[in-house]
Amino acid sequence: MEEPLQASFFEESSRARAGTGESSTSGFQRPLALRMRPQTLAEVIGHEHLLGPDCLLPRLVRTDTFGSLIFYGPPGCGKTTLAEVIAHETHSRFVRINAVLSNVAELRDELRLARSRPGERTVLFIDEIHRFNKAQQDLLLPDVESGQVRLIGATTHNPGFYVIPPLLSRSHLFRLEPLPPEAVALVLRRALEDSVRGLGNLRVKASDAVLASLAQLCDGDMRRALNALETLTLSQPLGGEITEEALAVFARERRIRYDANEDEHYDTASAYIKSMRGGDPDAAIYWMVKMLEGGEDPRFIARRLVILASEDVGLADSRGLTVAVAAFQACEQVGLPECALNLAHATLFLATAPKSNSATRALSAARDALKNQPVQPVPMTLRDSHTVTNKKLGQGEGYLYSHEFPEGISGQDYLEKYLQLYAPGPHPAGAEAAIAERLERWRELKKARGKESGH
Repeated sequence: MEEPLQASFFEESSRARAGTGESSTSGFQRPLALRMRPQTLAEVIGHEHLLGPDCLLPRLVRTDTFGSLIFYGPPGCGKTTLAEVIAHETHSRFVRINAVLSNVAELRDELRLARSRPGERTVLFIDEIHRFNKAQQDLLLPDVESGQVRLIGATTHNPGFYVIPPLLSRSHLFRLEPLPPEAVALVLRRALEDSVRGLGNLRVKASDAVLASLAQLCDGDMRRALNALETLTLSQPLGGEITEEALAVFARERRIRYDANEDEHYDTASAYIKSMRGGDPDAAIYWMVKMLEGGEDPRFIARRLVILASEDVGLADSRGLTVAVAAFQACEQVGLPECALNLAHATLFLATAPKSNSATRALSAARDALKNQPVQPVPMTLRDSHTVTNKKLGQGEGYLYSHEFPEGISGQDYLEKYLQLYAPGPHPAGAEAAIAERLERWRELKKARGKESGH
């Protein structure tokens, strides 16, 4: 663990900024987020679901009985901090490897060194462990299983997709959530007032409201929040104040946290679809804009609209599919930023449309019937009769032309064995209510005409 940064750097900075002519010669300055990193579990803010008094992780650390751990969560939520604190509190040797920068040779060397120093209880922290390929992860297994090293892996990606099952089965998996704004604001206040590790010697002030707004802007990412505070503080004169106006200027450059290829992508898309399905236009438009602001391809959003138009709106309002397809064409032909209007139009239309999943259920029922029942042959009356040979074979004989009958219902069957695959919902909505009434009327007509013709 690195020692906290002492006040000397800020004293030198203060003198220089006060115009004494003395400039700092300290050279490299560690970022505020690194200086403010907690030293003990008691200093860690947030994550009550993992660090509360009755939780598993603190008990394992107190008794030094933890094995290998995997921390899964978004950037800046404290994965590295927890790893360092655990190693510090258990007096373990801490080795940090970044999976992006390391290679097999380095990994082998560290594992060999850990085996040669068994008394030191090595904690091997692998940042971005999802970047290790299968061979590199396999290399860890013997030492993890024997206890020569205690692995702590950190990842922003779903471990179920990126960490090999043997390694997962030998590890406790803990999911970390984005830090709540009030926890972030508390740390920001500490950093602003701490004269040893923080920015206290600069005597820059900020109201609680400004710090709360800054915390909200950073989406639960503590590192990002502290970096932002440092930038805002250093942009002020000595003894100055971070105002709402200064924060507003800074916020213009804000980029929301959104990984277009990983969990954030799938989770947000899921929320978007479920909001439309649930008839919540406000939530639907919010998630749509989040995806666009995060850099999502508008065609991805449009494809989801086309699917939902048939899956969840369907026959309740068949115009939904037309609107969704038109939005997709607009994305192709117009592009951003203008096609955002078309996506908003389609999103609100589908979110407020009556809903029916009868097309989804009918498709599933038909597939199930073909999979689990004998395949029905096409009835002779319905087979193609355009050639002389087909007519000689009797194909099409006895077919009743529907338009020759009142309401287009002849009473003829179109399957050898009756199957009901399409059924309006139990509470038909929108246009499907009329469809349900029409089908019931047709069933009665078909039954009556079937009796008349002797079928």
